[in-house]
Amino acid sequence: MKVSGVSRKLIKPCKPTPSDLCTYKISLIDEVNPSMHVTRIFFYESDQVADDKYIASLEESLSQVLPLFYPLAGRYNKEEHYVNCNDEGAAFLITEVDCQLHQFIGPELESEQLDHLAALQIGEVDEPTDPILAVQINRFQCGGLAIGVCTSHRVFDSCSQTTFLKAWANAATNGGLVIRPDFYLASYFPSENKPSLPFGQLSRGRNTSILSRRFVFDKNAIHKLRERVCPEWRNERPPSRVLVVSAVLTQAILRADRVKHGQSRASIIRQAINVRERIIPPVSKYSCGTWVCTSFLESDPNESYGLECNLATMVSKMREANIECIKDCARILSDREFGRWLLVDCELEAGQRLHSTDNKVIWISDLSKFEDYELDFGFGKPIWASVTDMPIEDFIVLMNTKHNDGIEAWVYMHESDMPYLDQDEELRMLTTQRGYAI
Repeated sequence: MKVSGVSRKLIKPCKPTPSDLCTYKISLIDEVNPSMHVTRIFFYESDQVADDKYIASLEESLSQVLPLFYPLAGRYNKEEHYVNCNDEGAAFLITEVDCQLHQFIGPELESEQLDHLAALQIGEVDEPTDPILAVQINRFQCGGLAIGVCTSHRVFDSCSQTTFLKAWANAATNGGLVIRPDFYLASYFPSENKPSLPFGQLSRGRNTSILSRRFVFDKNAIHKLRERVCPEWRNERPPSRVLVVSAVLTQAILRADRVKHGQSRASIIRQAINVRERIIPPVSKYSCGTWVCTSFLESDPNESYGLECNLATMVSKMREANIECIKDCARILSDREFGRWLLVDCELEAGQRLHSTDNKVIWISDLSKFEDYELDFGFGKPIWASVTDMPIEDFIVLMNTKHNDGIEAWVYMHESDMPYLDQDEELRMLTTQRGYAI
């Protein structure tokens, strides 16, 4: 596969940013975020999608929506921790891919190939010339198209990125959805000029020491997992597909760690939780910035081994950790010191333990609820949605499948750990490893 650049330009807002909005001071939460982009790629199948008129429509609609999302056209000042909303523009690239769309997304797809469909590497961020938003339009020989989107984690989390994508698609189709984003997070938790969290192996270039595997859990696999745990859940609502998939993948990573080290280690399982509509009173679902906290499930070596061996217990414990964290969300704004601890201090503490040899830290991020397969820019809905390569050790990203009945999971591990995961028979029986996602 070869991706060749055709054009590169800056898309500016269709009207200038008002003077009172030209400086966007980011929040404490966003300034401690790791130096990375939030990324996604959307694939569209049509013999007409790559037509120049569709590309022109994407450019025009992006220009129309940028005034609502004014920080995206600016540049970040990392010394002063603010975005200069100077309307310099979002990067907009067009490329040609020398293969058919279905050849690209076939069973041999490697996650590093997805990086070629994004304008920037995940760590190319925070420098004075780095765009906050970079879009790459990739045209396949068949006429299909992939839209790669990178947005700085200084401004967006994954939910914020979804808000922007919906607004852009709405502008491209003249749809009726009214989206009014707000950028008020810093008014609740103002900047303290803290350094970024040293998260994983992020750099401006690709880190080849982190490998990935894609596992597709179809509806039958999820049904089997639920059947295994349901006897323990007779009087409760059955566990969600996200929860059972998170649990079985976490067990596999713990098994791999035990086999590699010859014994179980202490573990910390971290699940990201969107707090927007869980705060009392709730903030808008269109609030931008990082409105995310993390639940913790900490276990000593014996407890970790018990979780690894019993799926129902793992599901129950992970669910309990989430419930406790969600309860805490209610206090975020009414008790700002507690809110700061929940949203920031916990993250900083976890970052310090990330590279400890005493425990295994597993991170889980659920993107399955963001309606990726509803994004229509005027040429139909995507046939597949993915992330780019994520050079973060022991990281799990969960995404929806096209028919909304399965989960596609990307698992990222160090190259010395991945062979042990590859040998896991449980995952082999339950999933299509690196198989078609559509």
